[in-house]
Amino acid sequence: SPGGGEKMNSLQVVSLALLLAAAASAQVLKFGKCPQPAVQANFDAARYLGKWYEIEKLPTTFQKGQCSTAVYTLKSPGVVGVLNSEVLDDGTVNSIEGTAAVKDPAEPAKLEVSFFENSPPGPYWVLSTDYKSHALVYGCTDFILFRMEFTWIMSRGPTLPEETVQELRSILSSVGVDINKLVPTNQDKAYCAPLNQ
Repeated sequence: SPGGGEKMNSLQVVSLALLLAAAASAQVLKFGKCPQPAVQANFDAARYLGKWYEIEKLPTTFQKGQCSTAVYTLKSPGVVGVLNSEVLDDGTVNSIEGTAAVKDPAEPAKLEVSFFENSPPGPYWVLSTDYKSHALVYGCTDFILFRMEFTWIMSRGPTLPEETVQELRSILSSVGVDINKLVPTNQDKAYCAPLNQ
């Protein structure tokens, strides 16, 4: 029977729909607003260019494979070309190209990455990097009552010393990221061979 005023308001419905969609897709969704972590001081995009290997990440819907790498090239001042590649379960290589641009020249470590012409860009914040061995990237988007978080621990090689991984994890912890949800990326040389062909 029709109840009296028992209808959920549209805000709750939207939030619930987002929550269910994100839960179904293994995306990391948390209650509350995005944090504002400190980013890499005096970030130098030119030194950041080149190839990076993914070591750990929060699960995402758009990465389905292993052996993930990112290659950054300078397209024009303030605009970086992005080439992300991964090896899918069937051994085929999946790649996607995009661009990353600095939103505010005063904060060069805060980039926005776009992969599709009409989709909104995603935040790509470099929290920490020494340019030659490791990088810690974080992104967060607010959805009314919830936030969706992304993070990647990256290395210039297929492995990263455990102590470095722990240092980067502690930065994430201090920001409020649930590091127990981080998943390792398989960078086994034989398994990842299709990427090097």
